[in-house]
This record gives sequence, C-alpha cells and structure tokens, in this order.
Amino acid sequence: MHNVLLRSIWLAAVLISSASADLLSDSAPGYGELGYTLPAIGSYSLPALGEAGNGTVLNGDGKQQSLHDLFNDRYALLAFIYSTCSDVNGCPLSSHVFYKIKSAMKRDAELADRLKLISLSFDPEVDTPEVMKLYANNFRYAGSAGEWQFITTASHQALQPILQSYNQVIQREVDSSGKASVGYSHVLRVFLIDPQKRIRNIYSVDFLHHDLIINDVKTLLMQAQNQGRLLKAALSLPESSKLSKPGDDKQGYEQESYVTRSLDLELRQGQAADLISFIEKPPLGLPPVPVPGNNPISREKIELGRKLFYDRRLSLNDTFSCAMCHVPEQGFTSNELAMAVGIEGRSVRRNSPTIYNSAYAALLFHDGREQTLEQQVWGPLLARNEMANPSIGYVLEKIRKIDDYEGSFEAAFDGRGVSMETLGMAIASYERALVSGSSPFDHWYYGDDKQALPASAQRGFELFVGKAGCVACHHIGDKHALFSDNALHNTGIGYRESMGIVPETQPVTVAPGVTLQIDRSVIEQVGEPAPTDVGLYEVTQNPNDRWKYKTPSLRNVALTAPYMHNGSFSTLREVVEFYDNGGVANELLDPLIRPLGLNESEKQDLVTFMQSLTGGNVDTLVADAFAAPVGDVGKGDPSWVHGTDVEVR
Repeated sequence: MHNVLLRSIWLAAVLISSASADLLSDSAPGYGELGYTLPAIGSYSLPALGEAGNGTVLNGDGKQQSLHDLFNDRYALLAFIYSTCSDVNGCPLSSHVFYKIKSAMKRDAELADRLKLISLSFDPEVDTPEVMKLYANNFRYAGSAGEWQFITTASHQALQPILQSYNQVIQREVDSSGKASVGYSHVLRVFLIDPQKRIRNIYSVDFLHHDLIINDVKTLLMQAQNQGRLLKAALSLPESSKLSKPGDDKQGYEQESYVTRSLDLELRQGQAADLISFIEKPPLGLPPVPVPGNNPISREKIELGRKLFYDRRLSLNDTFSCAMCHVPEQGFTSNELAMAVGIEGRSVRRNSPTIYNSAYAALLFHDGREQTLEQQVWGPLLARNEMANPSIGYVLEKIRKIDDYEGSFEAAFDGRGVSMETLGMAIASYERALVSGSSPFDHWYYGDDKQALPASAQRGFELFVGKAGCVACHHIGDKHALFSDNALHNTGIGYRESMGIVPETQPVTVAPGVTLQIDRSVIEQVGEPAPTDVGLYEVTQNPNDRWKYKTPSLRNVALTAPYMHNGSFSTLREVVEFYDNGGVANELLDPLIRPLGLNESEKQDLVTFMQSLTGGNVDTLVADAFAAPVGDVGKGDPSWVHGTDVEVR
C-alpha cells in the first residue's frame, strides 16, 4: 500500500510542476489552456440544481464534523478523490485544478475569502486522516491564501449516504482473488456549492478547468453582491451610505426635471435580446411556439409590444403598466403579493400568473375565460381594479396622442395604425416571445446529460411521474414538456376560501425575509373580507364548475411564488404538503386529488425536482426587460427606467 501511495504522491508532484505539460499534452482540458472565450462575469445564470448533501466526515486532525459545517457559509468546491488514484484524468486532475485555483487565491483576496476547496476521500480504509494530511503536503506550494481541506470518513458505512446524496457512483475494483482492493472505478465530478448549501454547477472531466470555475464563482459573487445591495437599500441599513451613489431623498417629485436617484438604478441596466430567436428556435424541452395565422411574428411587433407592456401611460392615471403585476425579476409575476394590487391600490382577488410560456396556453386567466393572448390583453387594460381605463376608445386615443408611438404601429403592421386589434397583437407578440426552457431537467431528460440533475431531483422526478401522480395534470411528453394539461380542476382551495375555513394565524411578510404569524382576529380588524371567487363557474354558470381553476405550468415554478390562484402558499414545500394531505374535501373535489403518503425525504425530493425546472434563458429575458423604456408620464425627462424606484413600483 505504501508503494502505491508513494506513486500517487509522485504523480501529484508531477502534475503541479511546470514540466508536466508534455506528459499531459493528450489529457483532459483542465491541464492546459482553455480552448474558448468565457462569457463575461455576471452575464449568465447558474440556477440551483438541488440541495448539497450532508454527512459526518473526519478533518485532518481526525475530529468528526458535519460536511455542511465544513462549508462554513462559503462557496465550496467539493471533489471526491482517493489518494492512490493513478488515472491522470481522474482524481489527480481535480487536485491539479484545485491547485491552480488555490494559486489564484494568492492574487485574489475575494476569492481566497469566499471560496473553500474540499477534497473528500472515498477510500476511508487507506485514506485515514494521517494519510490525507500527507497527501495534502504535495500541494502546499500553492500558497497560504485561501483554504483547501483534505478530509475522509470513519468508514464506508459513514461514506455511503454522502455518495448517494451527490449521486456519486463508486465501484471498488478487486484482484483475482476477489478480496484485495486494487483501486476504484468512478466518474470524476466536482460540485460548486453556494452558502445556502445548493449545488450551482457540476463539472465533469471535459469541463473541469480552473478558469471556468473561477468565472462561475465570480458570477455568483457578483449576483449575490447585487442582491445584497438591493436588500440594504430596501431596509435602509447603515451600510447603504457606503454605496457609490446616494439614495433617493424623495424630494422634488413635483418638478418636471426630476430624475430618480434610487439606489438600485445602476443594478437594473438591461441588455436587449433577439427575442424572436426564442420563437423561431424554442429552448430545449419546448415544442414549436404556436403563432396565429392572423398575427405572424416580426421583430417590429415584438419591440412595439415590449414597449407597451412596460408603459405606465396605458393606465388611467399614467402610473401603472402590465409589468407592475408581472415583474420580470420576480418570474413575471409578483413575489410580494398573494393577490395582485392594481391602480391606486385597488385589490385584485387573484394571484398574478406568470407570463413565461404563456404562448403555449390554450386557456388564459385562472378561470380560463380567454383563449388567445391577443384578446387577453384587454381584460387588465379595462378592469377597474387593474389599469382602470374607461373604454377601448379611451386607450386608443391616448396612444394616438403620445409622440413616441408616432409611426410605430404603421411600421409594425404594414401601414395599419393603432386599433383594438393591432394593440392586442403587439402586446401578444412580446408575451409570445417569453418562452423559457433549457432547464437542468431538460438537459437531463431531453438532452441525455445524465449529470445535469442531482440524485435528489432524479428521485423527485420518479415520484412526480409515479407515487405522487403529479404528471396526471402537469404533463411531460416524449419530446417536450409544458407541465400542464391546459385543463381546470377543483383542488379544494377555492372551496376552503368560500366556506371561510381559515387557520387561527396567518403568515405575514413584514420585510424581505421576515415573516410573522399574525392572529386572524387582528387581520380581520384591518383587512377586507376575502372576495367571492368560485372559479370556472363564473364563466360557465354550471354548478359543477365551482372552484375549478386552471393547471399552471411548472416551468420556472421556483421563481413564481406565492402559489395557487389566490397566492395562499408561500413555498413549494407548502404546496407539496397540501397535495400530500389530499387537498380539501368537498363534493366537487377532482378525483385525481388524493392523499399521497409521502415521507419527509420524498417531499424534499419533489421540491428539488421542481427547482430544477428553471429555464436557462431566464436572465436573458429579464435583462431584456430591464432594457425596455417606460412612459415618462408627460414630464420633461424621459429617462426613467421601469421599476427603478420603489415608491413608483
């Protein structure tokens, strides 16, 4: 054994030496220069791929510690290795890449402070804490900046649940006698984990390169920093005074020359995208986008519809746009409101549905009362509690008088001006372009990338199509998945609200991330009675349709909380609990709703699976939205950027 270990140590030394280039010229990309240009830091997203597994490990001093505690609220790179591995494209490759990253930490204090490297042995019989400490000595020349720990477990029994949680398959190879171990067969995988213990990327041999990993870590750090700055601004924390730009002093709104000085303005600068490309070639996992024959798609229509969608001047008092309820960075819905709030704070009795993939919807609105996007747009424009315009003619005449729409409709519609039809077609064209797929699930299921989903999400998928029966309403096809049957069902939510069956306390969010349980009696003193809502019955007047609501698509569902037609559930876990309990019993309960008998780990696996449905082009669509103009409400400077001022939103 010691001879094998010495050979492994020699190989590790070769890998970190400058003389290794010739030896490794035909080996994995991680040993050489990256063969392509990386995207700009922060220009792409790394959606969560599931929860990072936990377990009990032994550190270099032989002390027991949980793996999660070892992460220590930092970004972590976790590689499974064993010290006697002699496959140059196996464990030595991960150690070589880690060595390069550790060396980069000497030049980058942020990287050294925020990232942790962890090499975990899957050969605890040989790789005792003492052996792992000896193995670590080979990489001490990378410098003292940053932290790289070499850890092991007390036994294969302690190791097994960790391997299973990361879907890391290890097979022990034995000699001809079948007793003595001569090594392990495994697929090299390195996991990038964020401080919330979520897996953000998984690197295989072909993609394991220090430049790529550093780019990914920097992207996550930038996004976390931006989110943190927004939160500080929203909470008016003392640290906000350290930002590069002063906060809005809320003075001078009445002046025509006023320009917002909101703290988050610089964070919401967008980048226009070629939206028509998503219609012409839908992302992985989506079918061809249905385009009506009377409204063929064009860039001019999409651009015009995009402008109208974000224009607050389309409301009665020039303050409210479509995007006020369908907020781009909140999944094109509204994460803060269970039920929407329209012009002048007027209550809307239902949750704002997401616009993502609405192009595929056969029925629109929660009660399915519309069939086309072109028709749907007029409902909110004319509803008294939404945008409150008194008539169709009022909206059209208002647009005709706005200078910056002059010639826009004619250019988009072959000389036709603004009308009820062309306005509906324009906004529908933009909404039709908001197709989002190419999620981790799509890459795993349709792209045949078996490493794209963690084990928990894969188990969740098996539950989704099996024991839990979710697929009965949220359909998955052989070539694509819309995760909806485009039908309406009674789950008991509407019945419960109509019957006044409510808990004694209700969670109320009082600040970002701060939720309190408030007594029902207090809420009733200050709130209005829940509005009457019997779902599809209001459309058909058929008593059997009471409390039926449309099945929403689950694509991007992790972005679109709160859930159900009335926003009554704040988290996906609450939704799973509701269905596990069999909904709410009533005489019209859909026969598909039944108790599921899920255990705790199965519930979490289902949540993890749904979290894997976030589209890979979400950031592109949001950045495009940020680049859209909004109306200047008749004041002097038209340089407002939509959604940049909390007071306006």
